[in-house]
Amino acid sequence: MAFPFFGDDKSKIAQMLATLPQQGRVEWIGIRPVRREPLVSLPEVEVLTDARLHGDHARVKAGGKRQVTLIQHEHLQAVAGFLGREEPVDPGRLRRNLVVSGLNLLALKNRRVQLGEEVILEVTGECHPCSRMEEELGPGGYNAMRGHGGLTARIIQGGLLRVGDAVRLLPAEAQAAPE
Repeated sequence: MAFPFFGDDKSKIAQMLATLPQQGRVEWIGIRPVRREPLVSLPEVEVLTDARLHGDHARVKAGGKRQVTLIQHEHLQAVAGFLGREEPVDPGRLRRNLVVSGLNLLALKNRRVQLGEEVILEVTGECHPCSRMEEELGPGGYNAMRGHGGLTARIIQGGLLRVGDAVRLLPAEAQAAPE
């Protein structure tokens, strides 16, 4: 018996990959004003085109693939569970800039998304955990974050971003041509 989405018809898979009707939401924004210092949680931030979040210490290059980092809100509880904790992990401890809820961030990899009214990001890859997770989360922090580290993105168009702003996949015609 053939399954409707498998077999020789790759266009159906391409169609499914291009379809993401769900809309997400920005739940948290954080910047790192100083290297190795705690993140500062903000209600809004100016996103600088092809650069970084205003006030973040990160040194990024134009066209760089890691200008901003995102993590899925739903993964905060999963990471806490792997650490044997009841409460979700504080997003500031994970050293990511944006926490997004309501959609599967991995489905956005290599795609362009709009956040709020102005900001457009191109999701460039996975953001794997680093050894700092042992410092931030305690023993086992690195392994708890594996597979839950979030994604990196390049800022295509800047603007003002606020907690509560919508996150949505841009239509196919707004996606960049493969590089």
